[in-house]
Amino acid sequence: MAAGAGSRNVSLCSAEQRDGMRRDGGGDPYWSRPESRVWTVMLLLGTCLLYCARVTVPICAIALSTHFDWDKKQSGIVLSSFFWGYCLTQIIGGHISDQIGGEKVLLLSASAWGFLTVLTPLLTHLTSAHLVFMTCSRFLMGLLQGVYFPSLASLLSQKVRESERAFTYSTVGTGSQFGTLVIGGAGSLLLDWYGWESVFYFSGLLTLLWVYCTCKYLLSEKELIIPIDYLMRSLSISKQTKVPWKQLFRKAPIWAVIIAQLCTASTFFTLLSWLPTFFKEAFPESKGWVFNVIPWLVAIPTSLFSGFLSDHLINQGYKTITVRKFMQVIGSGVSSVFALCLGQTSSFCKAIVFASASVGLQTFNHSGISVNVQDLAPSCAGLLFGVGNTGGALLGVICVYLAGHLIETTGSWISVFNLVAAVNSIGLCAFLMFGAAQRVDTDSAYMDL
Repeated sequence: MAAGAGSRNVSLCSAEQRDGMRRDGGGDPYWSRPESRVWTVMLLLGTCLLYCARVTVPICAIALSTHFDWDKKQSGIVLSSFFWGYCLTQIIGGHISDQIGGEKVLLLSASAWGFLTVLTPLLTHLTSAHLVFMTCSRFLMGLLQGVYFPSLASLLSQKVRESERAFTYSTVGTGSQFGTLVIGGAGSLLLDWYGWESVFYFSGLLTLLWVYCTCKYLLSEKELIIPIDYLMRSLSISKQTKVPWKQLFRKAPIWAVIIAQLCTASTFFTLLSWLPTFFKEAFPESKGWVFNVIPWLVAIPTSLFSGFLSDHLINQGYKTITVRKFMQVIGSGVSSVFALCLGQTSSFCKAIVFASASVGLQTFNHSGISVNVQDLAPSCAGLLFGVGNTGGALLGVICVYLAGHLIETTGSWISVFNLVAAVNSIGLCAFLMFGAAQRVDTDSAYMDL
């Protein structure tokens, strides 16, 4: 909290204080229960608004295609361009967050993507090259949002105890479903009533409001200032603070969690990008608010339940890695079964059930691989999470574009859901075979930062 603000009782340690406690071993670096609750709610809202901005184009894909006269391949280019930008800032975003504090990076990126979302409809009127502009806009959106989850992983690995980490992360992670739910419901209505431009204004302005409230009520002015020399130090990697690439990447569990993360991320991006189009084309008489809302509404309680169940099992004495793998079997394996069923049904009601089950069970990943990287290397969790998400974004580009190509050439959605199941299976097998939960960074020079 800001100094002298007695009415505010929630504060977050600055990066310098956090580093000092890590070196000296003094003090408690973790959030207290009241602090944790407030930050969890605010981060949940931040994740919600992240996805509100991210899903604006998929929600408006049909309207944009009609307005600008795009075919499926052109729509695929616009949708996939997000992931080209998304993959470029993951690693550097995680590294900087490990150095200056994840909360600062989160707020900077949210401010930028909020302004970009608001300005996008306005700028489309200034150019005739709409495909190029929207592709560049989505690429820039990916750059700005790419730092979010690595920063979140860095922040939670330093501020949340291991026994509470899965529930906290899964709670914050529900923001992705909640955001898709909000933009799917409110966005569908705004799209019908006021046109696609209103969806962008709605998402962007809410993001800027969240940034303002977080800065005003949770951080002091001192905590919001990032000294230039400190920032430059975080951007460079000296010999004394060198990231231990060789040591970390010789560990099979590191590769297992990275492969699993890139597979689950890419399949989630594929479903996120193409599900609205699937329902609109397969069931043209259906209402947008139904298929844009129900699957993500189901995902919220399943994500919360997965976090509660994971922490409960660990507190009951089950091995951490056993719990992580169990969660991943549900998140990647069982969810893929329902994705395959989705491609085979011709009933709208069954399609909603299958889509809801697939999307909902994917949230068990929050209590599996998403927190496993924090188990393995909490000192550089942001950077390692960024490595996995970079791979996920790159594979996401391929999968999203390939899905559009498959639909255009085969005229069938079955191949898309087969692709989702196949990629998920690869990641699950890698994690089940080589996954572990013991720390691998204890000898790392990164611990001395």
